[in-house]
Amino acid sequence: MTRPIAVGSIFIECNHFGGTTASLDTFRRSELLHDDAVLAVNEGVIGGMLDVLRSASRSVAPLLHASACPSGPVTDECYNELKQRLLSKLKNTLPVDGVLLGLHGAAAAESIGDIEGDLIQCVRHVVGPQIPIVVTLDLHAHITEAMVTESDALLTWETYPHRDAFETGSRGAKMLLNILAGRLRPTMAVAKVPVMVSAIHGGTELPGPFAELMHLAKSWERDGTAYSAGAILVHPYLDLPNLGSGGLVITNGDMQRAVKLATRLAEGYWEKRFELEPQLFNPAAAIQHGLQQNGQVALVETADCCGGGAAGDSVATIRALLDARLSDRSVAPVVDPVAARLCHEAGIGHELTLKIGHSVDSKWGSPIEVTGRVTQLTNGVFQYEGGIWDGRRGEMGPTAVLQVDSLQLCVATHATYEWCGEQMKSLDIATEDAHFVVAKNPMNYSMAFPKAQTVYVLDTPGPTPATLRHAPFSKLQRPYFPLDDDIPNLQPTIIQGRNPSV
Repeated sequence: MTRPIAVGSIFIECNHFGGTTASLDTFRRSELLHDDAVLAVNEGVIGGMLDVLRSASRSVAPLLHASACPSGPVTDECYNELKQRLLSKLKNTLPVDGVLLGLHGAAAAESIGDIEGDLIQCVRHVVGPQIPIVVTLDLHAHITEAMVTESDALLTWETYPHRDAFETGSRGAKMLLNILAGRLRPTMAVAKVPVMVSAIHGGTELPGPFAELMHLAKSWERDGTAYSAGAILVHPYLDLPNLGSGGLVITNGDMQRAVKLATRLAEGYWEKRFELEPQLFNPAAAIQHGLQQNGQVALVETADCCGGGAAGDSVATIRALLDARLSDRSVAPVVDPVAARLCHEAGIGHELTLKIGHSVDSKWGSPIEVTGRVTQLTNGVFQYEGGIWDGRRGEMGPTAVLQVDSLQLCVATHATYEWCGEQMKSLDIATEDAHFVVAKNPMNYSMAFPKAQTVYVLDTPGPTPATLRHAPFSKLQRPYFPLDDDIPNLQPTIIQGRNPSV
């Protein structure tokens, strides 16, 4: 007689350099589901897991499904509450045949740098050493020794921009079923090198340096060399020891091969380190260059990426657009709850003068004063179309469109993940004919602004910079790239999983 499989998730990406802390309200604005509401999920990682388990006629014990937009660290109070809810449900569900966890891999609490490692350790303590635990991760995970040694298998998403959350959940569930059936004895190895780069060149569609590594890893899955393999581009905005990028490989009972293949991915990562660093422009120079270009120009202010944990309140590029006194139409987003409230109080059609910017995370710049006319007001609710939150509701909070000369500003109350331009669409902002569009994401701008013919990656202050050369690390110690172009006698750091080779 089979016992249920427990399924749960605490999913968030965190940033130690900026943004705002995540509380329970942060998760409530996104997803905080229990019991039957978890079983009703039909998209994302959890949806993929449940789909496979239902097809296999396996009963499911829902634990907790919590996910939120990237942020600063999760408050200790919030993490402890979420963890206790998940563990309490698990204890009340025992005995189980296995556990499936949909995690990110780059979450951190105020007092715990490795939420995933802590959570997996706690789950292991509850279920004991014999029950298999399979965990799915974002490919931007910071994979730690606790994550590797306390789980039976980790596997990561394959795509960036992220399009395969559902498929990754399916793969995780199939892996667990194979372990339970005795078809798979997972031998897992991780190899990392100290390469800290942004995701600008981290796409998984060829050509591209990271894409080449990911395609190599997936070729091993296709030809049977490895059961599961993936390249890892670590989220570099965590300030933790032992950060690194490289490879994660699982074989069926062959640890030596797993170590060899993971090492090959890590070594390839080090070889491609210079290709992973982007060319940067200051905003004023990018605008002057962009005026000479035909077609739409994307100004990518990745240093203020809400999808990487930033507050989204930078006005560095907005300031440069206004200083340029353009006649060309341009569009830009900014998070500013005070400005959004003042626009709502003024009402559509009214003109007002107000300060905008750096009201949430003030350490990265100072606000600017603008005079504009309110042209649109909404409650900030929109729906994601595809990606990791396909079909999900997004909440910017009270939101306004402010016309300042030739610039349309989308002024939101809360930071939200940028995917395919859903925020702008919800405000009836037509971006296709704008000459300049400001994007605050290192990769998804290509979907939000498909008309952009020229792209400039900007060098601006913020907690998610396009280069880590000036990142304020204190716990991550040198040597690491890009501060150290060469590290003599570098050997990848190897972490081996629970099961020995046979």
